[in-house]
Amino acid sequence: MVTIDKDRIRLAIQKAEKRTSGEVRVSVSPPIWGDVRKAAEKAFERLGMTATKERNAVLFFVVPARRKFVVLGDSAIHEKVGQEFWHHIVRTVSEKFRQGDFTGGLLAGIEVVGEDLAKHFPHHAAGSTNQLPDDVDYGPEKPGG
Repeated sequence: MVTIDKDRIRLAIQKAEKRTSGEVRVSVSPPIWGDVRKAAEKAFERLGMTATKERNAVLFFVVPARRKFVVLGDSAIHEKVGQEFWHHIVRTVSEKFRQGDFTGGLLAGIEVVGEDLAKHFPHHAAGSTNQLPDDVDYGPEKPGG
């Protein structure tokens, strides 16, 4: 059975978000049969991630039963970073996932996202507010995607 330490994930999100105005979420899905990316896109919408002020939210969507994950970013991030940004995050997370360390993979991915978002979306001491919850989401994704 795959375990994810939700407290360590929440703390990593909070640490990353202290450096950037960007928002990070982690959603852990029950087993699904359909397209994991489509399920991630639905979760992105369901979690209100397109409603952030600067359109700079990142979602780590994990389906532990299938050992799959998707990392999605909102439109403003895509405008600032190239495809290599996403490849780097996927490589970072995948390395730990292959070793069976799902928490470690997410922690490493969140750290990289926080570092990179801080370059493009720095934290504004007066204006940055936490727009999205930092807790791990255990979404209502239904079998079939």
